Amino acid sequence: MICFKYFSRSIRKACKDQITRTLTSQPATDAKAIESSEEKCIVVDRIGAVMTIGINRPEKRNCLDTKTALSLANALDSFDHDSEALVGILHGIGGNFCAGYDLHEIAQYTGDSEDNVPHFGPLCNRTSLSNKPLIGVMVGFTIGVGFELSLMCDLRICEHTTVMGLLNRRFGIPMLCGGTVRLPAMIGYSRALDLILTGRSITGEEAYNWGLCNQLVQCGSGLGRGISLAQSLTKFPQRTLLADRRSAHAATFGINQIEEALQFEKDNASHLLLEEGVAGAKKFVNGIGRHGKSYNLTKMDRISFKRLSDDML
Repeated sequence: MICFKYFSRSIRKACKDQITRTLTSQPATDAKAIESSEEKCIVVDRIGAVMTIGINRPEKRNCLDTKTALSLANALDSFDHDSEALVGILHGIGGNFCAGYDLHEIAQYTGDSEDNVPHFGPLCNRTSLSNKPLIGVMVGFTIGVGFELSLMCDLRICEHTTVMGLLNRRFGIPMLCGGTVRLPAMIGYSRALDLILTGRSITGEEAYNWGLCNQLVQCGSGLGRGISLAQSLTKFPQRTLLADRRSAHAATFGINQIEEALQFEKDNASHLLLEEGVAGAKKFVNGIGRHGKSYNLTKMDRISFKRLSDDML
């Protein structure tokens, strides 16, 4: 009888531990799992003629460090040169698409070399993500460079829980991946400046109403809808589809105009990453501005503010 009690207690504890591991989103702590996660920061898969490219840093909400940005650029190059892959899907693994650049890495910049800053890698030098149709599946946080990556995609699918925006505004991280060029062309100058200047975030529903995403789906169904949409594009004659795609792109941006605009974006703001962005990244590392907060970025002289308020009254 006593043995049965101990056995029953062990079973209950094992079940409780299993449920806890299943429901929590903490990454695996064993050495092999960590090593595997570090080796595969970008996960590429094939479903027929559809190639999926997944950003795999869930413990960092899929923010991009130098290694991940380089791996993503290489994966996109492989997609371009793969004649059997007709449509690509860019997505994030673990509940978020991409939460911007890794500010912890930027905060460690000492002025010695720019090779350790992801903004100056091959990913930011692309005028477009791919020569073939690319579908972006925006789930969870799609902010900063993640937002800019979504703008490079041909089609975007958002979930109701998606959060999009340029929250890098809070830390002085400039937009160097084409966001200032593509965003006004998609939603208009006024709405684009609303997001660029304020750095505020918008929901998936608001993004859909503005025309930023093509389809709005329930939480957890984004990738499935993306695969279905991608497969529907593979059935059409591809040379005509690609020709019409290029024509639409040229009519919207202009062949030479977009290249000049993208180069101006880099020339105009790349130095600010080192002048203001590194200091802003250090603020984030020290706990300022976490979770999308912007009210504690700078100290406010409340006495002077109160005097001004009294004078106005």
